Amino acid sequence: MFETAIFSILFFSVFTILVYTAMWRSLRVKKTIEKPDKLGISIVIAAKNEQANLENLFSALENQNYPKEKFEIIFVDDNSTDDTFTEAEKYASRFLNFHLLKAENKILPAKKGALDLGISQARFPFLLFTDADCAPQNNWLNAFSEKFSAGYELLFGFAPFHLKKTFANRFFCFENLRTTLLTSSAAWFNLPYSAASRSLGIRKEIFNQLGGFSKTLQTLGGDDDLLIREAVNNNCKIGIIAADASLVFSNPQKSFADYFLQKRRHTATSFHYLWQHKLFLAIWHLTNILAVDSLFILPFFPEAGFIFLTKIFCDYLIVYSFQRKFSYKFSFGEIFFFQILYECFIVVNFLNAKFFKVKWK
Repeated sequence: MFETAIFSILFFSVFTILVYTAMWRSLRVKKTIEKPDKLGISIVIAAKNEQANLENLFSALENQNYPKEKFEIIFVDDNSTDDTFTEAEKYASRFLNFHLLKAENKILPAKKGALDLGISQARFPFLLFTDADCAPQNNWLNAFSEKFSAGYELLFGFAPFHLKKTFANRFFCFENLRTTLLTSSAAWFNLPYSAASRSLGIRKEIFNQLGGFSKTLQTLGGDDDLLIREAVNNNCKIGIIAADASLVFSNPQKSFADYFLQKRRHTATSFHYLWQHKLFLAIWHLTNILAVDSLFILPFFPEAGFIFLTKIFCDYLIVYSFQRKFSYKFSFGEIFFFQILYECFIVVNFLNAKFFKVKWK
C-alpha cells in the first residue's frame, strides 16, 4: 500500500506540473507588432425565453471595441413563449447590421435548428456564437479576429459565471473553473474535446465543409462539443482565446435542480466523443475519484491519507493559480470542499445522463 501511495503522489504531482504548464501556455497572449485587419464577423445568437437578459447582451455587444461595419448580429428567436422577439426588436437601431429571425420553420431540432437558420443568413466569412444570457467583454470580437487572422479555423474562449455569495452559485462557478482548466489543458495537448458555446467561433467555409450540424444530431445538445469532434476528425486548426478583456460572462443555473438538468444534457453529449477523448477523461476522472475515495480506507491503510492530501494540494495549487483570470476568488475551505463535491457529482451526472431522458428547455 505504501508503494501505491508513493505512485499516486508522483502521478498527481507530475499531472499538476503538466496542467500548470499547459494552462500557462494556453493563457499566454503573444504580443503582435502589427495588428491585422479587422475581419468580417457574423454573431449568431439563438434565444428561447430570454426577454429579461437582452439588455445586458446588447449593451455588451454595443460596447465592443470593434468597427460596427465589420460585424453583424443575427438574432434567432427559437419559438419563445415570452416577449423575447418583441424585446429584441427594440435594440435593432443600435447596430449597423442587425437581423431578427423567427425559427418557426427550422429543419434541425432544438438549438441547432435555430443556429442553423441564423448561419444560413450570415454574410461574413467568420461565425461567432454566444447565448442571449451572456455579456461579452469589450475585446471579445478583437480577440477572435486576431486569432482567426493567424490561421485558426475553430476557436473557443473562456466563459465564466458571475460569482455571488450563495452556496449553489459558488459551487457552479468552481465547477466552471475546473471544467475550463481541464478543457483548455486538453486543447493545448492537442486533445480538444469540449468548449462553451457561449464563446465559440468557426470559419464559415469550414463549418460548411464539416456539413454544418448534420453530423452532430446524436443528441439534442452538442452544438459545441460535437462540432469540435467533427473539426478534430477533419484536422482543423483549433485554438483558444485568452486575450485580455475577451471573457464572456453569464449567470449560472439558479438551483441544483436546473444544474442537474443541464448536466444531463452535457454528459449525454460526452457519450458521443471520440475514443481518445473518452479514454483521456476516463483515466483522469477515475483517478481523481479514487483519490477522493482513499479517505474511506484510512482506518485500514493510513498511507492512503498521503494520496488524498496530495490530490487536495494539487487541486488547490491549480485553482488558486488561475482563479483570478476568470474573476473568481475561492477560500481554501471552499476549494477543499467543492473539489470533493465536484468529484462526487461527476458520478451523479454520469448516472443521471445514462439512465434518464434528455430534454430540451
